Amino acid sequence: MLYRKLGKTNVESSVLGFGAMRLPMVGNPGGLAGFDPNIPIDEPRAQKMIEHAVEAGVTYFDTAYGYHGGKSELFLGKALRPHRSKVMIATKLPTWNVEKPEDLERLFNEQLQKLGTDYLDFYLLHGLGSGNLKKMREMGAMEFLDRLRSSGRIRFAGFSFHDEIKVFKDIIDSFTWDVCLLQFNYYDREYQAGVQGVRYAAGHGVGVVVMEPLRGGKLADRIPAEVQALWDTAPVKRTPAEWAMQWVWDHPEVTTVLTGSSTLEQLQEHTRNAAHAIANSLTPAEHALIDQVRQEYRRMLKIDCTGCAYCMPCPTGVDIPQNFNMYNDSFLFKGAEMNQFFYNQMMTPEQRASGCSECMTCVEKCPQKIDVPKELKVVAEYFKAK
Repeated sequence: MLYRKLGKTNVESSVLGFGAMRLPMVGNPGGLAGFDPNIPIDEPRAQKMIEHAVEAGVTYFDTAYGYHGGKSELFLGKALRPHRSKVMIATKLPTWNVEKPEDLERLFNEQLQKLGTDYLDFYLLHGLGSGNLKKMREMGAMEFLDRLRSSGRIRFAGFSFHDEIKVFKDIIDSFTWDVCLLQFNYYDREYQAGVQGVRYAAGHGVGVVVMEPLRGGKLADRIPAEVQALWDTAPVKRTPAEWAMQWVWDHPEVTTVLTGSSTLEQLQEHTRNAAHAIANSLTPAEHALIDQVRQEYRRMLKIDCTGCAYCMPCPTGVDIPQNFNMYNDSFLFKGAEMNQFFYNQMMTPEQRASGCSECMTCVEKCPQKIDVPKELKVVAEYFKAK
């Protein structure tokens, strides 16, 4: 495993981090089960993944209050207890659950208890952006982080981010942050914080941890033939997942890249690839190839959804990411038959796009700023017409 310095701190973190949002689950439901409290984590399989990560030298482990219906912190704390002295745990304050200043302390203590530790290495404000920045300031969240840091109950303070670059810069400038967690991949290089944000944070000494390097797995799974044909032209052969991870690691401003692996096999591939995570190692020709792949994806993609599931649960039961995923797949992989069958036969009427009530709750939550009700109408009409 390779390691990089985390911003202005004196800490070195593994270039590969472990994200505990998409752990394997009983019955292999996949998709959005990570946000369903009724589907349990497959703990024996997940434990094997933790053990592999630790043995491979991964030191950064990331979770959050709401992952796996609130069970991710419980599992990760238990799984990492024998290794606590050699790993770093990061979790996130659920900003949407803060209604009064006292909630900050209450939620933090609850998370410490769930993780079974008396301190956190990293504590992040979850999804900090234009929608909650003012509220967090009014609640004294930044001062709270400072008190936690000064008392030693956390080592480092940070935030995760899904918003526009101007908001990102405002947040960076407003507090003495240690770390930021942002979405970054070759497809989204100019989206949200993007390359500009990565460089801005690093320029201010803030450590950069990256989520969604594979865009929710979409840059690694079931590659369209047109995209695979481009990858096949490369003299150096890599899997699509390796190309995507190497592109992120090629940026010297990035310290750690999170893998949201759901299987041991996925994690093993990422730990193997991490051995080659050298900044500025991709050639100009390889960067040009990645640019070609990006343009091909952009040509084919219909709805810009990463499947993060922050829009869930839908008040009326619509499975929003699954609808968008099936719709995109119908274009990316040149075949709607299976998706049409799944939509009409395997989904309940409530889960289908046609069940949208246009309550707009999802629009407020969507990190990608998708007009969800409008796109759901398109999806419903598409599958109705098939």
